[in-house]
Amino acid sequence: MARSSLGSSHLNNRRPSTGFRALIACVVASVLLLTFYLREGEGGPVHLVRSGVSVVATPVRIVGSAVAAPFGAVGNAVGNLTASEQSLTDLKRENAELTAKVAELFEASAQADRLEGLLGLRSTYSLESTAARIIGTSSDAWTATVTIDKGSSQGLAVGMPVCNSGGVIGQIIEVSPTSSTVRLITDEQSGVSAMIQSSRAQGMLQGQPDGSLRLAYVPADAEVRNGDIVITSGLGGVFPKGVPLGVVTSVERAANASYYTIVVRAQATAENNEEILVITSLTADQAASAEEVRAANSAPAGGTASDGDGRVPPDQGSAAADEQTGGE
Repeated sequence: MARSSLGSSHLNNRRPSTGFRALIACVVASVLLLTFYLREGEGGPVHLVRSGVSVVATPVRIVGSAVAAPFGAVGNAVGNLTASEQSLTDLKRENAELTAKVAELFEASAQADRLEGLLGLRSTYSLESTAARIIGTSSDAWTATVTIDKGSSQGLAVGMPVCNSGGVIGQIIEVSPTSSTVRLITDEQSGVSAMIQSSRAQGMLQGQPDGSLRLAYVPADAEVRNGDIVITSGLGGVFPKGVPLGVVTSVERAANASYYTIVVRAQATAENNEEILVITSLTADQAASAEEVRAANSAPAGGTASDGDGRVPPDQGSAAADEQTGGE
């Protein structure tokens, strides 16, 4: 009996020793494998075994994830249903705050882009200008005007051109101490001395009753194509030379006609724009050169931006009126 107890006690004492040795063996093996893994190259046997195990285990992980996903969704739904009223209220408030923050950041980003475009335009054309904001639009179907938040108190005057980041949008026609009215180039009473950028063919860009633009008085022997860019010519000394006005979308010539019928798509519009630039003065090199003025004066009647008899207006005052009325 004593011998049996001794044997049993002896076996009980050896079992922990065997488990401990196995643990040590595993630790040593792990250290060795880690050492080999770190020292061998990418094509070593331990790397290859690891890659093989990963390839075999990947489908199992995908299947397991797909099987577990519905249970996770159910768990989330149950959690939402059992959430307290206070928690749901807090989440709704947080969601509203985040939505408002996103809208605020988007608006700030859009405004920054617009202001950057205005600065780029002013820098590109070396414009003497002041910034303003559009605060209203015409309320009838017969005029195309906008109201801006600056007027004579800020040095603005009738006849000053107005641009956004895309190019010319119009010209001031009325001024009060704190606001001004801008007639857009798409208004049917508007007219701007213009030319085809590539061929330098001169004409008058006129607004139409339907809100479109026509480049009038371009001689039928001039070179004009769809896609040509239309820019300000600088004749009359009102608009600075070279600022974009639009793009030619259609060129037609009736039989025996002296001039083309040219439709232009406006390069810049007042829609979806808030910030604009008012050009307050021109430098000498922003007006048409003496040669360009002489060429315009010698053109056939109506062939250029004119005062009705084919000649360039002699001073800025008449030019401002002419370019707004299209020579009426």
